[in-house]
Amino acid sequence: MKTFLTTGFCLLFSLAVFTACNDTHPQLPGSEIGRVTKEMSAIMIHDVTNPPLASRFFAYACLAGYEVVSENDHSLKRMHGRLNGYPVIVKPGYCSGYDPSMSAVLAMMETAGKLQPSGKLMHDYEQRFMDSCEQTGFRRKLIDSSLSYATFISKQILAYAKKDRYNRISNYTRYTPLKKPGSWDPTPPVYMAAVEPYFNTIRPFTLDSASQFLPQAPAPFSIGKNSLFYRYMLLVYKAGGAELTDEHKEIAGFWDCNPFAVQNNGHMLIGLKKISPGAHWMGITAIACRQANVPFTKAMQITTSVAIGLMDSFICCWDDKYKTNRIRPETAIHKYIDPNWKPLLQTPPFPEYISGHSVISTTSAVILTYFLGDKFHYTDNVEIAYGIRPRTFSSFRQAANEAAMSRFWGGIHFKDAIEEGQLQGDQVGQWVIKKTDSSQ
Repeated sequence: MKTFLTTGFCLLFSLAVFTACNDTHPQLPGSEIGRVTKEMSAIMIHDVTNPPLASRFFAYACLAGYEVVSENDHSLKRMHGRLNGYPVIVKPGYCSGYDPSMSAVLAMMETAGKLQPSGKLMHDYEQRFMDSCEQTGFRRKLIDSSLSYATFISKQILAYAKKDRYNRISNYTRYTPLKKPGSWDPTPPVYMAAVEPYFNTIRPFTLDSASQFLPQAPAPFSIGKNSLFYRYMLLVYKAGGAELTDEHKEIAGFWDCNPFAVQNNGHMLIGLKKISPGAHWMGITAIACRQANVPFTKAMQITTSVAIGLMDSFICCWDDKYKTNRIRPETAIHKYIDPNWKPLLQTPPFPEYISGHSVISTTSAVILTYFLGDKFHYTDNVEIAYGIRPRTFSSFRQAANEAAMSRFWGGIHFKDAIEEGQLQGDQVGQWVIKKTDSSQ
C-alpha cells in the first residue's frame, strides 16, 4: 500500500492573533489539539494501523496533554484514582518559564512519536511546529522549557502505557479460525488474518473488565429458512441489492473507514487510503471543538474523554467479537443464498458480532453530546482529502446512528450486531463520563 503524508505545513499561528515577544504569552487555541490528532491519523494511514490499536495511540497521546493541562489548571481533576492503575504523575521541579498549552501539545507529540511505528514523522512535525512558534515570535527559551516539561510528562505516560499488557499480545498463540458452521472465516480479496484477537486482555482505562457491558447473545446460527438468523441474512441480501438506494451507498461509503481496504487492479492489489473509525471520530471532535470555540483546557478535556471512550469501547466490542466469533454476511450469503453476491463495502478482517463502528460511534456521540449539547449542528469534512464529500448533521447522535446503519447498507453487518452495538456504546459512553469528568 502506498500512502502519502501531507507535505505542506500550515503556519500554526498568526501575528494578528498572538502578540509576539511579550512577557505574557497567550494560550494556544484548542484547535492545535485537533491538528496533532489529525497528524496522528495521517501517520496511521501510512502505517496501516488497525482500529483498536489506533484508539490506544490516541488515548495515551491525549492523556499526556491532559496531564500537563490538569497540572496547571485546577478546574480539571487529575486522572490518578479515576483511571485503572493510573499513577501520580510528577511535575518536574526544575521546570519554569514554559507555556502550559504549548507543553500539552508537545507532550501529545512526544508520546505519539514514541508509540507510533513511524514516529519519526511525528517528530518531524513537532520540529516544524516549534520552528513555526519561534518564527511567530515565541521566545526560544520558552519553547525549550515547554518541550522539557512535555518530555518529562510524556515519559511517565509512556511508562503507564507499557504496563497495559499490550506488549504481551505478540507472545500469545496465533489465532486460528474455528472452522465451525456459523463461525468467522477470513474474507476476500486478501483473506487477511484476524485483527487483534487478544485486545480484550489489555488494561482498560475505566472499565471494571472487558466484559462489563455484555450485549445480548447474537441470533443463533441456523440455515433454516424460518430461523431468525436466516431472516437476518435475507435482510442484508435484499438491502444490498435493488433496495440499496444512492443515498444508502453514499452513507456507507462516507463511514467506510476501513484501513485494510484494497482493490484489484489486474494482477495487483492496491491499498486504499482510509482512516479508521476512531480516527474519524477524533476528527469530528476537532471540528466540534473548533466550531464551538471552546478554550484550550476544555478542548483538551473533551478530546481526551473521547479518546479514552474509544479505547474502552474497542476493548468491550473486541471482547465479544472473539467470544461469539460470528460469521460475516459475505461468507454466509455466499454459502447459503447466492454465491455471486458481493457487499458494497469490503468486509474487514475480524468477526461480525458486534458492530465495532456502532459501538465506538455511539460512545463518541454520547461523550460529545454531554460536553457540547444535543442539538449541535456541524459539517463533517474529515475525509475530504481522501475524496469523500462532506456531510452535515444536526447532532452527534444522528451521525452515530447513520454510522451504525452504514454497516447494514454496506453489507458487512447483521441488524442485531448493529442494534446491540449501539446499546453497548451508549453504556460505555455514560460510564466513561461518570469516571472521567471533572464535575462528577
